[in-house]
Amino acid sequence: MTPYARGAVRLLSGAGLAAALLLPTAVPAHTADGAKGQELPAMPSALDPDAEEADCTAASRETAKRQDWSRQRLDLDRLRGHGSGEGVTVALVDTGVDPDADGLDGRVTAGGGAAEDCVGHGTFLAGLIAGTGGDSARLAGVAPGARILALRGTDTRGEASAALVAEAVREATDAGADVIAVTVALPRRDAALTRAVAEARRAGAVVIAAATPDPPSRGTDEIPSRVYWPAGEPGVLSVADMLPGGVRPDSALPTTGIDLAAPGAGVVSGGPRGDGHYLGAGASVAAAYAAGAAAVVLAAHPDDSPDAVTHRLTATAYPADIPQLDAYAAVTTVLGDSGAPAGGERAAEPVSVRDTSAADRATGRATLFVILGSAAVLTVLWAAFTLPRARARGWRPAGAGGTQED
Repeated sequence: MTPYARGAVRLLSGAGLAAALLLPTAVPAHTADGAKGQELPAMPSALDPDAEEADCTAASRETAKRQDWSRQRLDLDRLRGHGSGEGVTVALVDTGVDPDADGLDGRVTAGGGAAEDCVGHGTFLAGLIAGTGGDSARLAGVAPGARILALRGTDTRGEASAALVAEAVREATDAGADVIAVTVALPRRDAALTRAVAEARRAGAVVIAAATPDPPSRGTDEIPSRVYWPAGEPGVLSVADMLPGGVRPDSALPTTGIDLAAPGAGVVSGGPRGDGHYLGAGASVAAAYAAGAAAVVLAAHPDDSPDAVTHRLTATAYPADIPQLDAYAAVTTVLGDSGAPAGGERAAEPVSVRDTSAADRATGRATLFVILGSAAVLTVLWAAFTLPRARARGWRPAGAGGTQED
C-alpha cells in the first residue's frame, strides 16, 4: 500500500469514527440472555435424578439489585394502576409451591403433596404470576392480588408425567380455578390429559401451557420439531419464551403452533427457601407470565369467556412473527365488535428500554449513514490525491514514458 493510500485509509477511518460519534447512541439495553448485571444462581426446572433424594435446590444467598428486563418489557409498573388480579385463582401445575415462600404468604393453597417444592421451580414461577416481591416490590409478579392453587405435575425431582399432569388439571377444574397454567410439556399426547383439558375448558377455565419443555443441557440440533402437550390441545394458549430482542433463544426446542411469546431468559424471582433470588429461563417462565396476565385480564373483564381472554392476549400482543405478550395492552385496550383493537390498529409500542427494536433500527440507520459518509470522504480523498498527479503526467496512465510537451 502506497503512503498516499495509507494516509487515505487513516483519514477515512477517522472520518467514519467522527460520523459515528455524531450520531445518537443506539446500543441495545440488554445482553442476549437478558441477565446483564444480575449475579444470581440459576433456578433448575428439574433435579439430577441420580443425586441424593435430600439434595434440594439450595437457598440463594444473593438478591437482585434492580428490576429485570422482563418486568419492564411487560410494563408491570403501569399495569399496577389497572388491576392486580384480585379475586382470580390461578392453578399452577409444576413442581409444587411453598405456601410460606417470601411474597406469597396467605395466598397459596396446595393440593396433595404440592406444598413441598424440593426443586423450587414451581415456587419461582408462582412469584412471577402472583408474588408481591417481598421486600423488593419492583420484583412483584404480574398479578400480585391473585391466589395460587399449587398442583404437582411432576415427581419430587421435577420429572413430569402425563398421569400427574392430567390429575392436576382435573383437581384444578374441580376446585373452580379461573386460570390453569401447565408449565411442564410432554412429548406425546395422552388421552386422559386430552379429556382433562377439554373438561377444564367446558368448566370455564383459561388453560395456558408451555409450548415446549425448558431447554435441555445439551444442544438441540438433533431434536426434530414436534408438538408438545397439553400446549397442542384445542383451545389451549401455547406460550414460548423470547429474548429481549423478541427472538426465541438458540437453545429453545423447535415446535409449531405457538400462539404467544413472552419473556423467558434472565428472569428474576424467588424460591421456597430464604429470601434470595434466582434467574430462570424457558417456556415455563413465559407461560407463567401469560397466566399472570390472564388473571389481571379476568379481574378487569370478569364477563369475558375463556376464548375471549385468550383472544385478548393475542389480539393486543406486539406484532411479530410470534405475537409478543403485552400485559398492559391486554388489560387496557378497547376491542371493537370484530375483536380487533378499536380503530383497527394496535397502539404504538412506547419507545423505552422495554423495546430494543427501535434501537436496532437506529443502529441500522447509523451504520448506513457512516457507510455513505465514508464513501463520500473516500471520493474526495481520491480526487485530492489522484487528480494533481494525473495533471502532472499530462493525463497519461501512471508508468507511461516521456514528458508533456509545451
